[in-house]
Amino acid sequence: MNSSHTVSVEPQSTVTPTPRWVIPDPPPLEVHDLTVAYHRKPVLWDIDFVVPEGVLIGIIGPNGAGKSTLIKAALGLTPLASGWVHCYGQPIHKERKKIGYVPQRESVDWDFPTDALDVVLMGIYGQLGWFRRPGRAEREFALECLRKTGMADFARRQISQLSGGQQQRVFLARALAQNSRLYFMDEPFAGVDAATEKAIVTLLKELKEQGKTVFVVHHDLQTVRDYFDWVCLLNMRLVAIGPCEEVFTPENLKKTYGGRLTILTEVAEAVARNAPPGGTP
Repeated sequence: MNSSHTVSVEPQSTVTPTPRWVIPDPPPLEVHDLTVAYHRKPVLWDIDFVVPEGVLIGIIGPNGAGKSTLIKAALGLTPLASGWVHCYGQPIHKERKKIGYVPQRESVDWDFPTDALDVVLMGIYGQLGWFRRPGRAEREFALECLRKTGMADFARRQISQLSGGQQQRVFLARALAQNSRLYFMDEPFAGVDAATEKAIVTLLKELKEQGKTVFVVHHDLQTVRDYFDWVCLLNMRLVAIGPCEEVFTPENLKKTYGGRLTILTEVAEAVARNAPPGGTP
């Protein structure tokens, strides 16, 4: 096994959610004993967690930690070696209409001949079914989703002619059009400008206010506390998951990154400085 991927085999951390984070029955997402292997090489090992509704969750970990794989496994896009994933108490394939997905920009064929509005309309087809075409109401809704992401003026622009940040906003608009209850976003902040990042954060918080649950693969440790309510610290195994004030600690960061991250000490000090009075961060 590649040594850069090795992690401690310490027992997984457990966190008791604070009272304001009530786990509903059934929860929006429950993962049990999830293990994923590529070519017989384990990528994720024995992942177990359950999350509340209406929470923004950052998935954090080093390169090769399995962050994107966790999302794809939860979506049913990659086979599991063991375990299961339930969405609102049902196997994931039975609840796809409740789930929205924003993939990595690099995984999308941006040369496909379509415009921004049609990309957003693709998010509505799942609700219409195969034999209905979007009408005026659906197009107005798609345009409203583009307005929310600041892209209404580019509705008829070919996606290949958009900048990276604009393309990301279009895919966020498509996710909004899905009108889901549970969202997965794979590195939505990667390669975007400051204005787009601000727009994404605003959108995430709007989704939370609507009671949506959102998982986001994220790399900037400095913004974790500002952007998210919960954090999932991952390095092939689950290090910890729970409210940021309980989980995003220097100790857990060291377990997650193994000291390999050059800014780890700086981040840990910043976390400690921001800790609530009389307690650990």
